[in-house]
Amino acid sequence: MAVLRYLAAVRAAPGLWWRAARASLGLLGPCPGRGYSVDAAQSPPTFGFLLDIDGVLVRGHRVIPAALEAFRRLVNAHGQLRVPVVFVTNAGNILQHSKAQELSALLGFKVEPDQVILSHSPMKLFSQYHNKRMLVSGQGPLVENARVLGFENVVTVDELRMAFPVLDMVDLQRRPKTTPLPRNDFPAIEGVLLLGEPVRWETSLQLIMDVLLSNGNPGTGLAMAPYPHLPVLASNMDLLWMAEAKMPRFGHGTFLLCLETIYRKVTGKELRYEGLMGKPSVLTYQYAEDLIRQQAERRGWVAPIQKLYAIGDNPMSDVYGANLFHKYLQMAKHDGAEERGADGLWKRRPSATQSCASILVCTGVYNPKGPEPTRPAQDAEEAPFHGHRDFSFSPGLMEASHIVNDVNEAVQLVFHKEGWPL
Repeated sequence: MAVLRYLAAVRAAPGLWWRAARASLGLLGPCPGRGYSVDAAQSPPTFGFLLDIDGVLVRGHRVIPAALEAFRRLVNAHGQLRVPVVFVTNAGNILQHSKAQELSALLGFKVEPDQVILSHSPMKLFSQYHNKRMLVSGQGPLVENARVLGFENVVTVDELRMAFPVLDMVDLQRRPKTTPLPRNDFPAIEGVLLLGEPVRWETSLQLIMDVLLSNGNPGTGLAMAPYPHLPVLASNMDLLWMAEAKMPRFGHGTFLLCLETIYRKVTGKELRYEGLMGKPSVLTYQYAEDLIRQQAERRGWVAPIQKLYAIGDNPMSDVYGANLFHKYLQMAKHDGAEERGADGLWKRRPSATQSCASILVCTGVYNPKGPEPTRPAQDAEEAPFHGHRDFSFSPGLMEASHIVNDVNEAVQLVFHKEGWPL
């Protein structure tokens, strides 16, 4: 029932801002071509791929050999993709065009920036917060990423720490040697933007809590913490991810878990998100679906893309997300040909996509020889549930449509199912 309530909320959520944002991003109608040609020997595709990156195509900075084999099948003799492909990653501490360049170098063909979806990419749609003064947490090109997403007025955790040195007290070496004068000229913060895992977790956790508990005025103190608190937008719920190490590494989902636990312990209330993006969020898959359609239109492929195949290595983010989106598509189809926004002012045209199949590979987080990290722990023999708090456990959503060794096998499987030559 929790899953059904979530899907119903997602279907109501887009509203007028979703259509307006899609229009501003060029996602509503055909776009001018980029010199792509259609291979006359092959009928236009009616399917597309949503590819995870870490654990599927690469491990850290090392390309997985099977990925190179897969793209020899996906790319034609002219260096063009034979079917639409979008790279959907929960990474976020990098710029979109930088990730595209990185993939181009690793995979040996030109990846366009608009083929890459980072965990926070759908934040472009939350225009109601773009002019607010937001505290931004993460690492890498934080401010530039926030501005690319549309946020015009951001403050980093480091800038907040410099403005209020006495807030950061865990590291003895960083504590101020003298007590600075209190400041009353620092504009109030109006929301929190969590783009990815930061470097100094203790500092970020402390200062984010200070902002939430003080209603955006961390230099002051309130007798009672406000609730509801300031709006919080977050991306990337992955508890774990796979790099070069033999065991998975902590992801941003682990940081969110720390923040949620601290907030609940201190206030007795639940931390609430105005937006929670990245896989397994349905919003991320809607965003990817639009980019797939846009890519097909640029190529001149007139047949609608009816099937999506999501290939990933993480049962909780990749399998759960693809299956949740498939369930969403089935609900939309069952409920009728039109979808009305939350405000009732517009009707979203029905999606041409009819299904989204999940394909799990064994080159990353998922280990076929280990316990399944999918079910809530009921006894010592069962592995814990690795999903985010707001995505309740649902056994059916944790079962992949197919399990294969690697991405090359996944591509071969799909081509065989679709009757395409290898």
